[in-house]
Amino acid sequence: MHVHRVQIYYEDTDLSGIVYHANYLKYFERAREHLIGAQELARLYNEDGIGFVVYKAELTFKDGARLGDIIEIRTVPSMASPYRATFDQSVWRPGGTSPMVLGSVDLVCVDPDNNLVPLPEHVQEGLKAIAAGKS
Repeated sequence: MHVHRVQIYYEDTDLSGIVYHANYLKYFERAREHLIGAQELARLYNEDGIGFVVYKAELTFKDGARLGDIIEIRTVPSMASPYRATFDQSVWRPGGTSPMVLGSVDLVCVDPDNNLVPLPEHVQEGLKAIAAGKS
């Protein structure tokens, strides 16, 4: 499991002081970027012409984060196929006993013409290693 901490700022909240629901997708994106590596994502795009796109996203809300909270985005990747990676992601308060938000995001890779291509082999192996607790 990969853990990424997020500080909740005023700009993240809605009129009620609770995190606006769409921002959780941003937090999940940041966590996945940290997991894979920003430099590697840039390299794949700039040198290999491969980009990641969201194929499917699901969210279930149980408790809202509030202004000033620090939350953890916990991510467990898996390979659904050579073409699709699934990231089970959840939001937790540090030390919390239950998740605040549950999510699942499926990513695929595309070439510069937006044609589906397999995930790069080294990315597949890296995600499998993280899922197995070897990284």
